Amino acid sequence: MDSYARFLLALAFVVALIAACAWLARRYAGGGMLVRRGATRRLSIVEVTSIDAKRRLVLLRRDGVEHLVLLGPGQDVVIERGIPADPADPNTSFAAHLAGGAS
Repeated sequence: MDSYARFLLALAFVVALIAACAWLARRYAGGGMLVRRGATRRLSIVEVTSIDAKRRLVLLRRDGVEHLVLLGPGQDVVIERGIPADPADPNTSFAAHLAGGAS
């Protein structure tokens, strides 16, 4: 019984060390230093649609302008850029835009 207790204590100590190292790495190695706290984010992913197992269409919004990007294993391609985002409706239908319904 003594060996089990010692094993569990050692395991808890190692897990605590790993958690402390991960917290220190995030805190001091730049894990959150790229975005200022309280600042509005300029870049966001609006929607992602899978085309097949290897390719995805991603609608990105940067500074109120949307960009349609095709991500694949070989090369990423910008399909359309400068799509004006509708600030009144942040959930503009991605499928409607692909079908040509949104301008």
